[in-house]
Amino acid sequence: MSHHRLVIIGSGPAGLTAAIYSARAAIPALVVEGLARGGPPGGQLVNTTEVENYPGFPKGIMGPELMHAFRAQAERFGTQFFMGDVESVDLSKRPFTLNVAGVEEATITCDALIIATGAVAKWLGTPGEDRLKGYGVSACATCDGFFFKDQHVFVVGGGDTAMEEATYLTKHTAKVTLVHRRDDLRASMVMQERAKKNLKIEWMLSSALEEILGEPGKVGVTGVRVKNFKTGAVTDVPCKGVFVAIGHQPNTDLFKGQLDMDDAGYLILPGKKTAQTATKIPGVFAAGDVADSVYRQAVSAAGSGCMAAIDAERFLSH
Repeated sequence: MSHHRLVIIGSGPAGLTAAIYSARAAIPALVVEGLARGGPPGGQLVNTTEVENYPGFPKGIMGPELMHAFRAQAERFGTQFFMGDVESVDLSKRPFTLNVAGVEEATITCDALIIATGAVAKWLGTPGEDRLKGYGVSACATCDGFFFKDQHVFVVGGGDTAMEEATYLTKHTAKVTLVHRRDDLRASMVMQERAKKNLKIEWMLSSALEEILGEPGKVGVTGVRVKNFKTGAVTDVPCKGVFVAIGHQPNTDLFKGQLDMDDAGYLILPGKKTAQTATKIPGVFAAGDVADSVYRQAVSAAGSGCMAAIDAERFLSH
């Protein structure tokens, strides 16, 4: 068993920024990096290729390289790291207790906790999807839409997220084809009408992707194989990108029954003026995608990590 004043769960942009700021405030934290659960270490950016919209890198930077720099900076200021998955937490009494399993098992206690476990995109499981992630297959239009200027791309989904992604992509692409398994869309009427009025969006309803075609590397996505459920017809359609927009899943299962969360599982923050990242339990804070269902960007996650570290430092100082 080891005790720490501050523990951070998660090592993405939010968790590592929180570690940097807390260490600079003379409260070096222990960062618990995920393995199987909520991983990989470094968050979602380690699965991306080039990141062009993070400030300070005019020529862009590879996602894994950016997160390596985050980690090195946190280590420089004295942050400690523990490789493993948090199997359970007890927030009912102080100090808080975390049971961690991974490279080695440990029981960790702390006076303050920052939850930065992030969220993961929901994927289709379609053949070719995993192989072509980062090579034309994406779950973030605002991150990657720029790379498909004047190209034809597909968006998969029928909810508000899919409508938003498709509408946004029309700013860059020549054409967007939206595929949904049913005739009826789940999106709100406002979002549906906005998308249907956009002349760049075409529709393939009662249809699903059977395979994403292409090769990793310079070739990337070359097309999709689509099945129409009404006719049974299977068609190969050329395209350069596929955006999966069926939602994200926050990594919050650990905290069910202990912290408030919405229907999708995102942590709810009361929004106090003096501690905007605070949860309902004093001393427990949340940062990044685990509490953000709207922006889901690396830069906004890093900003909230800074806020959580400041909130935690103020809590501990009192």
